[in-house]
Amino acid sequence: MKITSSTIMELKKLISLFIFTLFIISCQKEGKEKIFTIQGEAQGSTYAVKYINTSEIITKQSIDSILLAFDMSLSTYRPDSKISKINAGDTTIVVDDFFEETFKTSHEIYTATNGLFDPTIGVLVNAYGFGPNKQTIALNSFKIDSLLQFVGFDKVKLNEDKTIAKQYPQTYFDFNAIAQGYSVDVVADFLKSKGIENAIVEIGGEIFALGKNILENKNWVVGIDDPTQTPEERTLIAKINLENLGMATSGNYRKVKIDSITGQKFVHIINPKTGFSEKSSILSATVLAPRCIDADGYATAFMIMNFEETKKLLQSRNDLYVLLIYTDENNQVQQFKTSNFESLTLE
Repeated sequence: MKITSSTIMELKKLISLFIFTLFIISCQKEGKEKIFTIQGEAQGSTYAVKYINTSEIITKQSIDSILLAFDMSLSTYRPDSKISKINAGDTTIVVDDFFEETFKTSHEIYTATNGLFDPTIGVLVNAYGFGPNKQTIALNSFKIDSLLQFVGFDKVKLNEDKTIAKQYPQTYFDFNAIAQGYSVDVVADFLKSKGIENAIVEIGGEIFALGKNILENKNWVVGIDDPTQTPEERTLIAKINLENLGMATSGNYRKVKIDSITGQKFVHIINPKTGFSEKSSILSATVLAPRCIDADGYATAFMIMNFEETKKLLQSRNDLYVLLIYTDENNQVQQFKTSNFESLTLE
C-alpha cells in the first residue's frame, strides 16, 4: 500500500494483477522434500505460502499471527492500529519495527524519486474516495491547495524515542503503496528463521521467491499478465525466473482509459506535488528487487514519474529489475525492460 503518489498508492491496491505462479507439486518422493502450501486471507486480499521441506513445520496460525501483528501496526483500515492512532493525532504512540522500517524505506524512495513517492498523500487519497471510508469530497483547485499543505514526507519525523512528529496534525500516513510488499518480506524472513531455504510467498499479488524449486531443479517461475487485456482474456506478457528476489506490479490493471478524441490509452494517478489526478502513459510497472518492500515502493513511483526520469534513475540502480508497459507518441503499447530484467525472461 503496494503509489509516490497516489491514486496510485491506492489504485495499486485495486489492481487485480493475476500473477501465475507455476508450481509443480507432483514428483514428490517419500522421505524427501515436498511442497507444503498455506493459504488464507489478509490485507483485504489473499495470501499463499509454498515451501519445500521434509516435514510440515509452518502453520497457518503462525502466518496469520504475523500478518495480524503487521496490520496492527500499518493498516489504515483498522482504527486500533498504530498508524490509525497516529493519523488521528495521538503523539504518544511508540512505533514498532514494522512501522520504523516502512518509514525509513519510504523516506529513501521519497528522496530518490524527488518526492514523487510520498506516503503522506493520505489526505488526498481520502479526498478522492480511495481511503478506508470510501467517501469523496467536492474538490476544486482551492480545496486541493488547502490539502496539499499537509502533504510532504519532509514535514514528518521519526523521533529517537520512536514517536512520530508531524508539522501538521492533519497529515495522514498511507503506506498502502509499500506496506504489502514489506509484509511479503516479513513472512519470507519468518520462513528463513525456521530453516526454510526454498519457498515462494505471495500476498495480494506481491511476491518473494526464496531459493529455488529444488523438486524440479529450477528457479521459481512467475508470469505477468498483459494490463490491456479484457477480463475474459488471459495473456501473459512475460515469464521470468525468480530466485531470492521480490516482485511487485503497479498499474490501473484492466482499467486503462481511452481518450474519445485522440484514442490515447492512459491511466489516472494522483500527483503528490500538484494534488491533481493526472493522465499517465505508463500502464503498468513491474519491479523486482532483493527486498519486496523496495519493489513495491518503486513500482508505485514509476507509475507517477516521467518516463525519461525513470530511465535516468535506473541507470544507477542495478538492484532494480524493471518492466514498464506504456503508450508511445503514436499511441502504440510498448515495453521497456532493463537489461537485468531481460536476463531473467524465459523465451
